[in-house]
Amino acid sequence: MSLEGKVAVVTGAAAGIGKALSEILFKNGAKVVLLDVNESAGKSLMEALNKEKGQDSALFLSCDVQLEEQLKAAFKTTADTFGGIDILCNNAGILNEGDWELMVAINLVGVIKGTYAALEHMSKLKGGRGGVIINTASMAGIKPLLSCPVYSATKSGVIGFTRAMAGASTMAGFGIRFNALCPALVKTELLAHLTEKLGQFTILEEPTRQLLDKYGVLSPSDVAECLLELVTDESKNGEAYMVCPIGNMYATFPSIEPEAK
Repeated sequence: MSLEGKVAVVTGAAAGIGKALSEILFKNGAKVVLLDVNESAGKSLMEALNKEKGQDSALFLSCDVQLEEQLKAAFKTTADTFGGIDILCNNAGILNEGDWELMVAINLVGVIKGTYAALEHMSKLKGGRGGVIINTASMAGIKPLLSCPVYSATKSGVIGFTRAMAGASTMAGFGIRFNALCPALVKTELLAHLTEKLGQFTILEEPTRQLLDKYGVLSPSDVAECLLELVTDESKNGEAYMVCPIGNMYATFPSIEPEAK
C-alpha cells in the first residue's frame, strides 16, 4: 500500500507519538488530519507541515476522543475536505492511575468510538474504499506494568479490540485491516512527572524507574518508523507489533477461529 495521496487521520496528533506518526505519514505522501484537544500545538504542527508541501496537505481539527459527536464531526469534515479516509491512527492516550476512569475513557473507549466513527466513512459496506486502522497500544498491554494496572488494562483492551476487529472485518467484508502498535516506554509527556501519575501505586515508582534504566526508553520517532510497516504491508492484519529498545517483534496469540454455525 503506497501512502502517496492517501488520507490519514491521527488522534492525539499534536505531540509525542502522535506528532511523530503524523510527520512520518506526511513525509511519505499522505494528507494528514490532526485531531487533538491542544489547539495551539495542533495548529502549529499543521502550519509547519503545510509550509513544507503547500496549503491543503494537512488539517487540524479540535477533537476530544471522549466525545462521540466531535469524532463524527471530525471524520465528516475530513471526508468532505479530502474525499474519503484511508488510514486512521487511534493514538490519543494518557497515563494517570489517580484518575483511572478518565484513562479508561480516553485510552480504550476513545479507541472504540474513533473506530466506529471511522467505519462510517472507511468500510466498503458503507461505500468507503477500505484502508487500515492502527491503534496505539503498549507493551504494558502484553506484559502488565505493575505500577500502572489500569493503564495496562486499557492497553490490553486495545489489543483485544484490534484483533477482534481484524477478524470481524475479514469475515464481514469491511475492507479494513486492523493492527496494534505496542511500544515499550517512550520518552513523552506520559513519563514526565511520573510520581504524580501513579496514584496509589507511587510506592512502586522506584521499580518502575529501574525498568527505565534497565531496558532504556524509545523515542517517538522509533515508534513512528514501525507504523510504516503496519500501514504499507497489506499482509499485516490483527497484528500486535512490539516496539522495544532491544528489538522489535510481533506478538503471538492463539488463532481466532470463526464460530461454528
